[in-house]
Amino acid sequence: MTATTIGVIGLVSLVVLILLRIPVAVALGLVGFFGYAALDGFARANLMISGVPVEFASTYTLSVVPLFTLMGAVAASAGLSSDLFQAGRVLFRGARGSLAIASIFASAMFGAVCGSSVATALTMSKVSIPEMLRAKYPPALAAGAVAAGGTLGILIPPSLILMIYAIIAQQSVAKLFMAALIPGIILTVLYSITALIYYRWLTGNAPEPEYAQRQSDTLMRSFARIWHVILLFGVTLGGIYAGWFTPTEAAAIGALGAILLGLMLGRHKLSDTFTCFFETIRLVSSLVFIVIASAVFSYFVVQTGVSNQLIGAVKGIGLDAVGVIVAVCVLYIVLGAFLEGIGMLLITVPITLPLVLSYGYDPVWFGVLLVILIELGLIHPPMGMNLFAINAVSKEINIIDIYKGSAPFLIAPLLLIVLMIMFPQIVLWLPAQMN
Repeated sequence: MTATTIGVIGLVSLVVLILLRIPVAVALGLVGFFGYAALDGFARANLMISGVPVEFASTYTLSVVPLFTLMGAVAASAGLSSDLFQAGRVLFRGARGSLAIASIFASAMFGAVCGSSVATALTMSKVSIPEMLRAKYPPALAAGAVAAGGTLGILIPPSLILMIYAIIAQQSVAKLFMAALIPGIILTVLYSITALIYYRWLTGNAPEPEYAQRQSDTLMRSFARIWHVILLFGVTLGGIYAGWFTPTEAAAIGALGAILLGLMLGRHKLSDTFTCFFETIRLVSSLVFIVIASAVFSYFVVQTGVSNQLIGAVKGIGLDAVGVIVAVCVLYIVLGAFLEGIGMLLITVPITLPLVLSYGYDPVWFGVLLVILIELGLIHPPMGMNLFAINAVSKEINIIDIYKGSAPFLIAPLLLIVLMIMFPQIVLWLPAQMN
């Protein structure tokens, strides 16, 4: 049996295990270990699997994950989302669909200190959906705006997905964070435009509900209420961009800053801090297990030569660079209907990254593209983790309305992908300024 045949059997086995609801980490580890053993024997497979945890434990880059995760947990615990939403209400007061836009704005700002899409969607669901429903917004629009805004949590840095991609693709975390910033801002604007159009389409010429316009706060007072979020984002990302400290150092400063600000503002007790530490340990432990299993699977894929075979086959078809990237996008959109984001990233990157690199694409550009494709999977059925997160919190909105509400927002990330393919400097300009 050839190495390529073993590789194909391994990939099929992996898909079958995942469809059987075997945890992604377990499926990756089992296929990687036994596949490697089929190629080189159990003695070498044992050496490989015993060396991978040591290799990752000594990886300095990995330390950025728990620190930024802790910062996000503390930010969620301190209730920053409510202040962000209220600031957004004042900022967009008078615009039709202002509450939907305020929700997207607040999600973008919260994502800048959280890094998780589902956490952003859950938090903003509790804050903004009740407000929109009280203001007589269509339930579909309320759910769609929160679902779409939640995806910004994994694009606007610090992003958990980007950190994991940096580890498995051996890329700079700092450059990936900078690369995602401009696309994140563009996507926030595109989502807001979508919300405006969607509101007008659902409500016709009806004026913005009076309830949404009853604001006593001035714009200055509202933004003074979110100075802590602006400070955290400015210090962490600004410090990385300016070269004052590494991403790990910025994460440590951000985590400590979030704790001190929460305590100082009286929104975060010492007991809450310990809860956030335990939550971070639980989440990061599972992530590290998945990343280690992914590394085992990657070693197996490299040994099989499947990536080289795929590159040769694609070039034999005669697709140009744009054709290849379009095919890769279609693949990820289809996979996003069935697979969770991190699992999809870990399973596919060992195969797709060599392919796109062989056509001259930048690995940092591809990392940002992957995040946007994963975002699509978060808001399109049937998987749509953000959709189910909203349904779990907002029981008064049925899942069909949530599906309908998120559908128009799928256009925005697709349009951003087209812009990125046409103008790669949207992604690459800011990282180039760091050299």
